[in-house]
Amino acid sequence: MFRFRFSRKQLCIPYVLFLVCFVILPLAVIVYYAFTDGSGRFTAANFLNFFTNGNTIGTLCYSAVIAVAVTAVCLLIAYPVAYVLARSGLKRAPVLLMLFILPMWINFTLRITALKEILTVIEGNLSLHPFLNTVIGMTYDYLPFMILPLYTTLLQLDQNLLEAAQDLGAGPASVFTRVTLPLSMPGIVSGITMTFLPAMTNYVILDMMYNSTYIMGSLIGSYFNIYDWNNGSMISLILFAVICIVSIITGGEDQDDAKNRGAVL
Repeated sequence: MFRFRFSRKQLCIPYVLFLVCFVILPLAVIVYYAFTDGSGRFTAANFLNFFTNGNTIGTLCYSAVIAVAVTAVCLLIAYPVAYVLARSGLKRAPVLLMLFILPMWINFTLRITALKEILTVIEGNLSLHPFLNTVIGMTYDYLPFMILPLYTTLLQLDQNLLEAAQDLGAGPASVFTRVTLPLSMPGIVSGITMTFLPAMTNYVILDMMYNSTYIMGSLIGSYFNIYDWNNGSMISLILFAVICIVSIITGGEDQDDAKNRGAVL
């Protein structure tokens, strides 16, 4: 008689099936189309076209500029907010944090539409400042993703380290630059990763803010809209490689920061 034996390893079966069906197989299809032409023959022309086409390189550079600008603005706004909420000892700090997270519970389209109406009242014509409006829209959308990891990291800082620095004669500015800021680097790296990578591909905000310039997401969509799956897949694959490289670099820095926490002072 067959007797079923349960093992904890069997709990990973649904995840493995999901990973194969919705991650590995779609990625394999993208790789296939990226390195083939319209007739299904292997070719490297799609790869060469990406680096020889001024349109794709310009779009990549413009996407990077937008992502850097959005990430920088989010960091400049989020760090003071997270610092005050985490280190000020406010009794209602969790409530204030919830107010920053609350917009994430609202539909993305509704949030951007409401912001567009506000900017229209202020500016009159959104097409006059497309880059600025895009940065404002993405900052509004991704700001909570920068605040959350910073708040969590700053909340977990060892107060004894800060007091030890003060006992050794360090002033408030020195304590912040030599103790608080280095110890909060994991949160900064995590927030940058969660903001920079999506900002390179979110073309919906550009469309809603009347920015006619392409970024990587809209460029990929334009190729697939004209059924050029080969070039569209190659651009998607290159962007995927860029995201992986950035994730590996930031992940390595995060681990180094964690190992060196004890050597800050």
